[in-house]
Amino acid sequence: MSSIPAEIKFLGGAREIGRISIAMKTEKTQILLDYGVMMDNQPGFPMHVPPKEVDAIILTHSHLDHSGAVPVFHIRERKPVYGTRLTFELSQILISDFIHLSSYYLPFEFLELRSMIKNCVNTDYRTPKTVGDINFQLLDAGHIPGSAQALIETQNKRVLFTGDFNSLETRLLSAADMDYGELDAVIMESTYADADHPERKTLEKEFVDDVVEVLENGGTVLVPAFSVGRSQEIACILTAHHFEYPITIDGMAREVNRVMLNYPNYLRDPRLFQEAANSSKWADGWRDRRLATKKTGVIISPAGMLKGGPAMFYVSKIGKRAQNAVFLVSYQIPGTPGKELLENGRCVIDGKMRKVKSKVKHFDFSSHCGASQLQSFVKSLKGNPTVYVVHGAEGNCERFAKWVQKETGLNAVAPNSGDTFKV
Repeated sequence: MSSIPAEIKFLGGAREIGRISIAMKTEKTQILLDYGVMMDNQPGFPMHVPPKEVDAIILTHSHLDHSGAVPVFHIRERKPVYGTRLTFELSQILISDFIHLSSYYLPFEFLELRSMIKNCVNTDYRTPKTVGDINFQLLDAGHIPGSAQALIETQNKRVLFTGDFNSLETRLLSAADMDYGELDAVIMESTYADADHPERKTLEKEFVDDVVEVLENGGTVLVPAFSVGRSQEIACILTAHHFEYPITIDGMAREVNRVMLNYPNYLRDPRLFQEAANSSKWADGWRDRRLATKKTGVIISPAGMLKGGPAMFYVSKIGKRAQNAVFLVSYQIPGTPGKELLENGRCVIDGKMRKVKSKVKHFDFSSHCGASQLQSFVKSLKGNPTVYVVHGAEGNCERFAKWVQKETGLNAVAPNSGDTFKV
């Protein structure tokens, strides 16, 4: 074993949310943890790494800010990608859609995505894997179905990358597996380092009560939701509360449901999900869509921030009538149509920016740890790890790193892109 310390280099996702990637390098081996994109009008990429210098990629989950640029390593090379089987199936759906929408800006096409999928190494939770002189295993992250944390060992050093994680269980998923043992370094997300989420049971009841109230007055409720995770969570919540009105599921969420029905072992309550999927109507084409807007019921449809997807059509119909409602259940990034609707009550209807007449409300069904959970997580860490805080916007990385140092005495850093550290 070499005594040269391992290096961690932050390639993206430092002091920002999006395009996350971290390189970990020993004397003999280099692996990447995620390689995502920044979803602006023009996709942003992490710092470049020559593909021939990369031995493998660990993909923590399918969301594009973690997975979207991985096909770059399959243009001329054939790099192995480690992750869960479900992550790969969902990544294929999301990256296909991304190529379809943004191909003009991308250095890869469907051919490279196919090559990436061929080079995927299906990895179950808690199954040891080795690449060169780096050993690692994946642990359940509780974030979206199939999501993982990476626990890496090299030269007697143990490093944890949380990816996106949730330490509380939801209707859809169990809580993150947080049995890590002693650690030398932790790379953690800080998406909600400045905010706590409402108590889940209270939030569920409020959501279901509000939905029922609109439907009892003859209205229709549109729930714009991310196609992976959030759409299924909302369907499970309604089903768990013995919801008796029609539920329509549309867009990419239908394809995701089909995939997830094949992977019950990644879900907390597979029977609840099966019941939710089977009791919903899956919109198939424009006729179904138009009918859904005229009936009393709930429509769950991407995109979660109203940036495309069938939700755009639905909001233009449902937003015109005061007895209807649009209930946002996903995080709304500034500058998105969802944020505009939430803050100013306006949306594009029939080609023009107009006031929406329907009720608009936001419910914070997050799949990330809130501030209190992030703090408890750090306090529970064993060993004396250095904490690297990433995946946070508007000063959250810096703020949380300061909190960690002040409250726990651990060394904590909010790195910039390009920063390199020795473990």
